[in-house]
Amino acid sequence: MTDTTYYIAALWLGLALIASLISIRLGISVALIEIAVGVLAGNLVGLHSTPWIDVIASIGSVMLTFLAGAEIDPISLRRNLPKSLAIGFVSFLLPFLAAFVFAHFALNWPLPQAEIAGVALSTTSVAVVYAVMIESGLSQVELGKLILAACFVTDLGTVLALGLLFADFSPWLVLFVAALVLTLALLPRVTVWFLSAVPRRVSEPEIKFLFVVLLALGGLATTAGSEAVLPAYLVGLVSAGVFMRDRVVVDRIRSIAFAFLTPFYFLKAGLFVALPAIIAGAGVIFALLVVKVTAKSIGVWPVSRLFGIGSREATYTTLMMSTGLTFGTISALYGLTHGIIDQSQYTVLVTVVIASAVVPTLIATTFFHPHHLTKREVDEFEAAGEIDVVPREPDGMAAPSAVGH
Repeated sequence: MTDTTYYIAALWLGLALIASLISIRLGISVALIEIAVGVLAGNLVGLHSTPWIDVIASIGSVMLTFLAGAEIDPISLRRNLPKSLAIGFVSFLLPFLAAFVFAHFALNWPLPQAEIAGVALSTTSVAVVYAVMIESGLSQVELGKLILAACFVTDLGTVLALGLLFADFSPWLVLFVAALVLTLALLPRVTVWFLSAVPRRVSEPEIKFLFVVLLALGGLATTAGSEAVLPAYLVGLVSAGVFMRDRVVVDRIRSIAFAFLTPFYFLKAGLFVALPAIIAGAGVIFALLVVKVTAKSIGVWPVSRLFGIGSREATYTTLMMSTGLTFGTISALYGLTHGIIDQSQYTVLVTVVIASAVVPTLIATTFFHPHHLTKREVDEFEAAGEIDVVPREPDGMAAPSAVGH
């Protein structure tokens, strides 16, 4: 490792520190600030990624996706299963169809390119939603748990669509699916055994165990032509029941992820946005963004209201389900690397995806955040002695470090 490597690492973490301070000052999700800082750094000072930063960013996305799955309360998921399935399904299907039709007929993109557009813009960003839920304290209340569960359904639809439309069915894919099914079946019991059999030490063997599982499955997924974040989300989901009873491990993984790994991922996501390309394709970008958000709104808001969710909360849910980042950029990059879309189309799609991570989230957290739910339900848990007293930020939101038991 050269001196330059250390300087580069210091620069990236310095940008992450600046983003954290801005986030605290403005009360906006640090994920969005890190993306914005990445956009400015890439366009104004020429910041670019390196192979080792790509590795850290990829691991960051895997860990963030794992944490998002692990945060889903299995009891709450079962209780809200009809809501999660309905909201998640329309959140995937309507934007997929709307973006596909618009790209194919309005933009005259050929069928495979329009399919990539539909897949890329059907997503909901687990990374952004999870970060916002944690920072706002909503991950501890029913609405936050419902949104996270619906995100899982939406992105599962996205992954299945990408796989069915473009996957190369090979022996590696069969091996990956078999290994994933076996892991999902055995991991909860193996994790319980490991946590009870291995003493807790400063070397954190239990965290290393989970890293091995996630990275091994990620490697198999990549070799099979899939994406490492898919098994990570499913592993987190099946492990959620274990971590609901033992929060120590997942809390430590979260500290590692948010302090070191995820800033590289969010900063790098901002580097994809080229301001000249945005100016040149502003009309198409704006139109696709409107198509995505409108389709999400037409599907998610009425379904949310149908299940008795309040108007303000339904609007907040709709905006959060309108976000996109991880699977959206992954789908666009898949199209580019496999020669399905060209560089200009890729730039348009990635810009729309990143804009959908910023614009709906900023509107939701600024104008529609249900602070009353966060405060009321956390206070109720505190009164019942179910969680420790949660420190409050000046704006009344739960502090990012607050974690329920």
